[in-house]
This record gives sequence, C-alpha cells and structure tokens, in this order.
Amino acid sequence: MGQAYRRILLKLSGEALMGDLGYGIDPTIVQNIAQEVAEVIAGGTQIAIVVGGGNIFRGVKASAAGMDRATADYIGMIATVMNAMTLQDALEQAGVPTRVQTAIAMQEVAEPYIRRRAMRHLEKGRIVVFGAGSGNPFFTTDTTAALRAAEIDADVIFKATKVDGVYDADPATHPEAKRFESLTYNHVLANDLRVMDSTAIALCKENDIPIVVFNLFERGNISRAVAGETIGTTVGGSCAVS
Repeated sequence: MGQAYRRILLKLSGEALMGDLGYGIDPTIVQNIAQEVAEVIAGGTQIAIVVGGGNIFRGVKASAAGMDRATADYIGMIATVMNAMTLQDALEQAGVPTRVQTAIAMQEVAEPYIRRRAMRHLEKGRIVVFGAGSGNPFFTTDTTAALRAAEIDADVIFKATKVDGVYDADPATHPEAKRFESLTYNHVLANDLRVMDSTAIALCKENDIPIVVFNLFERGNISRAVAGETIGTTVGGSCAVS
C-alpha cells in the first residue's frame, strides 16, 4: 500500500486508550495501535502523536466540580504524559524507536519539547509522542495537535476516534444521520460540529492543514488513511455527504 503523506500528526484521545474499561488504559488497545503505527512507519511516513488524558483525568470536568480550572488543566496535562509513556513502551515493543517530548519539564522520564529536535527525530524515522498538551491551561489537546502539526510542518492531522466520521446529527440517537465525506473549515466553525475545538479548527484553517476523522478501532484504518483512501470525514475541502 502506497503512502500519500510524508509526515502526519496522529491525534489520539485518552478515552480511545481505555477501550471498554470505562477508566484507565486497555493494554490490548494500546498494543493494537502500536502495531498499526509500526506498519505505517515501515512504509516511510513520519509520524508524530498527540495524546489526550481523559481516560485518567478530565480537567474540564474537575473544574465544573469546583476545582480551580488552571490546576485541573495542569493535572490533565500530567495524565497525558502517563498515556504518552504507555504508548512509547508499546511502540518500542513493536520495534519502533520512540521519543516522548513534554511541554512541562519532566527530565527524568521525557525530553522537553524542542521543535528542531522533534523534527530531527522524525527525519531519523523515530516516532515522537507529544505529552503535557501545550503546557498551558485553558487549551485542549486538540489545539495542541493543531499547534504541533503546524510547528513540525505536518501534511495532515489524523483524528482517530470512536466513530467513523462527522455526522449532521448524533448517529447514536438519530439513525437517519448522514455522514459527511468532506467539510470546509468554515462549515465546521459556523455549525459548531465539534470535530475539534474552534481554536484548533482556526489554526488548521490558517495553516492549511487538512483533518481526517476516522474510526480508530477498525483495523487498518490508519494505513488506509496514510495511503490516501477516502475514509471517514476530511475537513479542509468542500462539503459533501455520503
């Protein structure tokens, strides 16, 4: 299978790593992700990953329960580092050299985020997992994904989720909901479609970075997306429904 992209940014939610557990990390899910990413990188595509922390701690939820928002967000950032280290271990067991870089200094377990060093790792065929978000409270890991993608000159953001794209209504409660094959940035922003938060979408629009949303749990989807196959929903083109 060919490779349509030189360098990609893969965005994984923390929730994706817990599978059906309801909390924490499902080792089988992490191993499956690592195996598929290993297959892709063997084809020559450079891969960076941004991972969330919602399977361990959600800052927004804690803030709603009365915790100081900035403190809650910092705790959430630390949770993402736990996920990043878990991914690193699984990727290296799959035979792929991996580096974790964090936006909050944790020198005993990870490198600090340094853009040029990250790009050098990618050029050498290593995977770079970005942890601790952007290092700033009030910003989501979606925004971090858009920011890092722009910084490392990624061709595309792959947002791997639990659903197979973006719909015009919640498919869980609206069986007649239609899936979009493609969307413009402006349509996503104007209709508040929640593909990513508005700051992330605006960053992608300004830097002309397309976003492909697809189902992480369908085996082979990462490889298909890298090959340029039409799967899920692409944000950045025209609007079309399937």
